[in-house]
Amino acid sequence: MTSLLNDPKLEGLLDHLHSQSDLQIDETNAGFERREQEIPIDQEDFYDDAMQRFLSDKIVALDRDKAQFCYLLCRSLNAKRVVEAGTSFGVSTLYLAAAVRDNQVENGVVIGTEYEPRKVEIARANFKEAGLSDFIDLREGDLRQTLQDVGGPVDFMLVDIWEVALSALEIVSPSLRPGAIVACDNTTVDAAEYHGYFEFVNDPRNRFRTMTVSFEGGFELSVRV
Repeated sequence: MTSLLNDPKLEGLLDHLHSQSDLQIDETNAGFERREQEIPIDQEDFYDDAMQRFLSDKIVALDRDKAQFCYLLCRSLNAKRVVEAGTSFGVSTLYLAAAVRDNQVENGVVIGTEYEPRKVEIARANFKEAGLSDFIDLREGDLRQTLQDVGGPVDFMLVDIWEVALSALEIVSPSLRPGAIVACDNTTVDAAEYHGYFEFVNDPRNRFRTMTVSFEGGFELSVRV
């Protein structure tokens, strides 16, 4: 039986990265719980310097089933231009880039963005190991600057970041083509944190139809109409 990605080298790398991420889950969850005892997660200073340092070496990879789902969505859309907000070590980026590669579209690209320089370095090494660097434009810095110009119509967007999920969508929204899909992870874990995001995708003026897919933690799927 053919595997989903049909790329043994890539799947071996992804197995390793998912395993690393799984080993960090308990530590990451405990860190969030300690922080929430000090300050609500939807407060502006929840992600202070100490919290950013704590997260700086955490993979926090998109769950395997969600990443595979995104791969299939990008294949079904014949996606050429994909945007990812929150690249981290590049696990989900590899699935998205594999889809763009397999679509065999001219000048296909995944535009990723990551704030942590060390994560950018590791992600780029992972892209090189997978042989997918040519399909990825990873931009280092604050996504409120790095995503200002995405270069053309966007077919698919993955929002896998907490504190600036709404900002990411607001910036990229004008570039989403009709029929484009936006997926946002973990929207039922801390629903208050995504209040503004839900307001945006449910506002008819922004031209989305949206529903929560029942993956663990919630997975909001919105289509530009």
